[in-house]
Amino acid sequence: MTEARLVVRGDSRTFRLALGESILEAAMAQDLALDHACGGVCACSTCHVKITTGKQCFSEPSEDELDQLDEARDVGLDSRLGCQARLERLPPNGVVEIAIPQWNVNAVREGGH
Repeated sequence: MTEARLVVRGDSRTFRLALGESILEAAMAQDLALDHACGGVCACSTCHVKITTGKQCFSEPSEDELDQLDEARDVGLDSRLGCQARLERLPPNGVVEIAIPQWNVNAVREGGH
């Protein structure tokens, strides 16, 4: 098994997240709306997500990512940038769960990306 199931709160679909893949890459490949104004180069905070299950399976955040998260709204201990959070190992139950903050969901629906 080289991928985990990616569950997004509030979305009835199930996605795949491969080892080495970022959350944003998986979202873009599978038509999951996740804003990414900078194109995924860690130059903004629009792809902010909250990893609610499986956070320990991702790469550690860089200083650049932490600086960008300082600019994001509704940041918590489970916050990551989707473009920077890469799956490094599979979770024991095979599932990663994320939440996309409501302000981000609304921005995508309104054409903000």
